[in-house]
Amino acid sequence: MSIVSEFKTFLMRGNVIDLAVGVVIGGAFGKIVSSLVDNIIMPPIGLLTGGVDFSDLKLVLKAAVADTPEVAISYGIFINTLIQFVIIGAAIFMVVKAINRLFPPPAAPAADPGPSEKDLLAGILEELKKK
Repeated sequence: MSIVSEFKTFLMRGNVIDLAVGVVIGGAFGKIVSSLVDNIIMPPIGLLTGGVDFSDLKLVLKAAVADTPEVAISYGIFINTLIQFVIIGAAIFMVVKAINRLFPPPAAPAADPGPSEKDLLAGILEELKKK
C-alpha cells in the first residue's frame, strides 16, 4: 500500500473527521467566549472594582527607554484568560451532562444469581446423608 493511499485511508476514517469538526467548532466557540469575557463580563467587573480594566493590569519590571520596549508581567490578561477557561469548562460540562442524559449508559449484564435456596438445601441434605 502506497503512502498516499494509506494517508487517504487515514483521513477518511470517521474519528479523524469528527476530530476536525470538533476542533473547528471549538475554535469558533473560543472566540465567542473571548468576546463574552472581554466585552460583556469584564466591563461590569471593572466597574465594580473602581473602573479597573483587567487587560491593562501589569507589573512593569523595566520601563520603556527610547527604542527598548517595557518588560512587564501582564497579569490582567492572565485573569481574563482564567475567566475564559472557567466559562469554557462550565459550558463543556453542561454539554457533556446533557448528552449523558440523552444517552443513558448501557445496562450492566445481570449478575449470575447463583444457586437457588432449594439447590443449597439439597446440597446440604446430600452432605448430611453422606455422614
